[in-house]
Amino acid sequence: MTAASRLQDALATKTQVWGGWVVAPTVLGPEEFAGIGYDYLGFDVQHGYLGDADVALMLRRLEHLPLATVVRLPTPDPAPIGRVLDAGADGVVVAMVECAAQAAAAVAAARYAPAGVRSFGPLRTSMGTDPAALQARVSVFAMVETTRGLAAIDEICAVDGLGGVYVGPADLAISMGHGPADAWTRRDVRDAMVRIHHTVTSAGLVSGIHAGTGTLGHAAAELGFQMITLASESQALRRGATAHLAEARGAPITAPGVQGRY
Repeated sequence: MTAASRLQDALATKTQVWGGWVVAPTVLGPEEFAGIGYDYLGFDVQHGYLGDADVALMLRRLEHLPLATVVRLPTPDPAPIGRVLDAGADGVVVAMVECAAQAAAAVAAARYAPAGVRSFGPLRTSMGTDPAALQARVSVFAMVETTRGLAAIDEICAVDGLGGVYVGPADLAISMGHGPADAWTRRDVRDAMVRIHHTVTSAGLVSGIHAGTGTLGHAAAELGFQMITLASESQALRRGATAHLAEARGAPITAPGVQGRY
């Protein structure tokens, strides 16, 4: 029997799984997220200051922490997807997916021949060398964040091997003619997010979303999303630093006005 990944285990046993986000090389950040009780950590190779080599090094350091891992990449290019999976990532989130062909390319990049185009080369001995096991532990998420992706959501969800769909509210709002900060306040954008969620879950897939704050994470959970990313390490640092400075000055503690950007 093939062992599931930590991400697959969490998704199979919890109503919601909560994620942190990393946008720059860090050692302490992942440990703090794990110690607080987050379920997974996302590494941002699309918008962050990270390359897949940076991610590979951090994934090695996380091997013994009770934390699942996903990596967001800007395209379904098989080379960087293969490298982060070889380094032990539990899943990949491929950004700006707008059609079934792009989703299928992302899945193919995570699968070995004859089902895909992934090249064999695991980097961690603890993962073993069985191609079937290495392939089965990987979850692939298509990031739907445009009106084109919304229009193609049924076809995207029908792609064989796709694990789920991850919503990007900011870009979705922009594509609908609004500002990124309006994603959670505009009725049409929320309706679009709900439509994606229902289509995804009806297809038996995992619905995920980038909330960006705890408050928005709570709202996402109420809408039914299961995989919900909260603050990045920079946002968490800013919020904690603001509170400490306010305490030192004897001023009221107020959270900084940081919206979920991605």
